Amino acid sequence: MVLKRLRRDNVITCATDRRKYIYFPVPGIKKDSAKIGHFLAIADFYKQIRKVELPRVFDVEPKLGGKGRPEPDVFCIWKGAPWFVEIQRSQFSDRVMQEKMNRYEQYYLSGEWEREAWQPATKKVFPYVWIVGAGKYKTEGRSFRVFQDSVEGMKKKLGIDS
Repeated sequence: MVLKRLRRDNVITCATDRRKYIYFPVPGIKKDSAKIGHFLAIADFYKQIRKVELPRVFDVEPKLGGKGRPEPDVFCIWKGAPWFVEIQRSQFSDRVMQEKMNRYEQYYLSGEWEREAWQPATKKVFPYVWIVGAGKYKTEGRSFRVFQDSVEGMKKKLGIDS
């Protein structure tokens, strides 16, 4: 009833072309946007990690500066560690993924990440980069750790029982 009232009052709109309706704020993302599947994958990722532990921070598409900076899908602090998360619904070419990793490398080398508000006062920590979804990429030789695994796979690596 609440959703019906909010739709009637033009506070939200709804895409009814899926089995489970998707609700959007007004104004907001378009009902036919190509990014809907991507945002639903991010929501699904959140639901999966939340079953293990509620993230202390969960920021969708954080802005890390201007052009040439990394553009993670998520920044979160989960299991006591900071993570930049890339949600991949399709496989990128090696060139595109290397460009993404190079942006993280440049950000690491710039030291700008050390001034982030979430940083511990005693020891500065660069977030792990976590690639979730389609594809396996060459990520060796980076100045930071890169994980390529599902949430279930990461739980096994971290020794977390379901």
